[in-house]
Formats: sequence, structure tokens, C-alpha cells
Amino acid sequence: MNEVLPEASAAPVYLNVDAQPPVAYSPSVERVEPDEADAIADIEQSLQKIADITYRDEGRGLRAVHAKSHALLYGKLHVLDNLPPLLAQGLFAQPGTYPAVLRISTSPGDLLDDKVSTPRGIALKVLGVQGERLAGSEQATTQDFLMVNAPAFNKPNAQKFAGALKLLASTTDKAEGAKKLLSALLRGTEKLLEAMGTESATLKGLGGHPLHHPLGETYFSAVPFRFGDYIAKFSLAPVSPELEALEGVAVDLKDQPDGLRLAVEDFFNRNAAFWELRVQLCRDLDTMPVEDASVEWPQEHSPYLPVAQLTVAAHAPMTSEARHREEDALFFNPWHGLAAHQPLGSVNRARRSAYELSGRARAERNGVAFEEPGVAGAGRCPFR
Repeated sequence: MNEVLPEASAAPVYLNVDAQPPVAYSPSVERVEPDEADAIADIEQSLQKIADITYRDEGRGLRAVHAKSHALLYGKLHVLDNLPPLLAQGLFAQPGTYPAVLRISTSPGDLLDDKVSTPRGIALKVLGVQGERLAGSEQATTQDFLMVNAPAFNKPNAQKFAGALKLLASTTDKAEGAKKLLSALLRGTEKLLEAMGTESATLKGLGGHPLHHPLGETYFSAVPFRFGDYIAKFSLAPVSPELEALEGVAVDLKDQPDGLRLAVEDFFNRNAAFWELRVQLCRDLDTMPVEDASVEWPQEHSPYLPVAQLTVAAHAPMTSEARHREEDALFFNPWHGLAAHQPLGSVNRARRSAYELSGRARAERNGVAFEEPGVAGAGRCPFR
């Protein structure tokens, strides 16, 4: 990337971050469920089924979840200066600037018209990260963060996650026209619920997510991670005025099955973008559980606090051929990273082998190497 990126803003002032001491990380915060191995096997089977169906339809390997991309963006992650000790952990222990790549997507494994409106996600890969690694990524120098536009996961554990994926697999490649009609109905129902001061993660997951601009959303890890000496969840929040202005803004998708991607490309043709990467420290295991991913950690007890700023410069969109080539070479997994940011809880444990197997299968089908940028002996780095 040759564009000049805007300068990062000054470090924020932190008030009362130690008012309630955070919970210290210990391996004892995790409890493996008796039938967890069976649930993980079911998850792997469902992901394989989705990948097989979409490979038959598309003729190339797709991600079994979050297959449809709305943006592939390159930028820089700047760890803020003068972080207090509670926040100066792991990747964020020292100020510094790292190359980064973002992929914005929606959750199904098939390539649907954007009018089938499902939850969005951002996968963020930070490059050139040094430190003790998680097992299986010892030779890499990357740190992955996977986030969705909801503060909690829609299922509590691996068993329920397996059931949801089984349903997703059974509806992959089934009647896109009917899915669009159902999505419109569910969006209307969800809008009524929100008008009454509530919402439904289930309706959103089935296609009732509002047709809002993906750049105006705030994204969350939804599941917990080790944060050096502590435990935390992550969030990526828009902070530049141009991004904030897109919050809740609808995208016109009339005759535009890929309208979300076009909206993102139009934005970056004219604007740079700033996000804050934030952490929410766990301060009470009863109200902020590790093993139940469906519980939203109360922000009134522990607000999200900024630890880094992500910047992406204004730029012209890449060609479709280049985007497909570079996305095929990308593999995101929360287990690609530092030991200081070990994924925690049942859902995260399930993702470890499932994402590994899914990524390897996709790499084989597309004829690309299954490797992280910066691995010793690897070929050309896939990032510009």
C-alpha cells in the first residue's frame, strides 16, 4: 500500500480503570464440557458439508462461514502510547505500528444476494507481531481478531453452536428467492422489536439484520480471550466522523446483489477511516462468564477501553481478480496469535480444529499454500 495514512490521534485519558480490579487469568477459568469433543466433531462435519455444497456450485473453495466478502482492506494498527498497566498487555504492552488487513463479510457459507441480510463480521489480521506464540502458530508473526456486530455470541457453548451450524448446513443452497422474502419479513419483525426497546439475535441470524452500511457498525469479539494477566473481550468501533455518520444508514440494494461491497468501495474512493480497537476487562466471573458466550458482559461494570487505533487510507478498489486471489491466500483463526491472547471458553475451543480443517480444505481446493504471512521459508507475502 503506497497511500499515506492519516496520523493516529493522541492516547485517550483513562479514568478509574482500576476502580474494580479485573479478574486475573488462570487456566482454572475454563471448564471443558464432558461431551465437548462430540460437539466439535459435529461442527467440523457441518462446516465440511457447507464447503462441499458451495464448491459444487461455485467451482472454487469458499469459507464455510462468512463466505461473502464486502471488503478487503489494508491499513495500519497503532498501539496507543502511555497505556496504563492494566491495558499494556500482550500485543499492547508497548506502543508500535503494525501492518494490518481487514475482511468484512456476512455469516452464511453461500454467496447470497445482499438482500438476505444476516449478521456481519470483521476479521482483522495484524502482521509482524513478536512474542510467545500459541501452539500451532509458533512460526508465524500474526495476530488474528475475529469480530461480529453483536456484543455476545448467539449460542452459549460448543453444543449449541454445533446445532446452529447443522441448521445452517441444511439450508445452504436452498431457494435464495425464498430466503430474500423471509429476510424482508424478519427485518420487519426485528424493526418492531427494536421500536419496543428489545431485539432478537435469532431473528437477525436468520436474515432479519437491518440493511445498514457495514462501515457504520461496531464489531465485537463476542467471546472472551486471555489479555495477558487478565481476561477480556475485544471491540472495533468507528471513530472517524465519516464512519460515525454511517451508523444506522441503510444501503440501497435495489438491483444490486453486491451492493454492500459497492457501498464500501464508494466510501474509500473518497475517505480514509479510523477505528478504535478496544478491550473490556472481565471484573466478575459471575456476571462476565468465560464459558457462556451468549452472556453480554455489562458495560456499566466494565466499559470498553481503547488500546489501539486502526487506520485505512482512501484508495481505489482493487480488481475482482486481485480481490479473489488475495482473499484465497488469507486464513483467519483466533488461534493464530500470541499466547497472551489465548482464546477462552467452549466456543473458542471448538473453533480451533474446525477452522484449521476448513482452511486446509479450502487451500487445497484453490491450489494455494496454507500458511501465515511471515512464516519462515514461506513464499511471497500475499499482502500488497
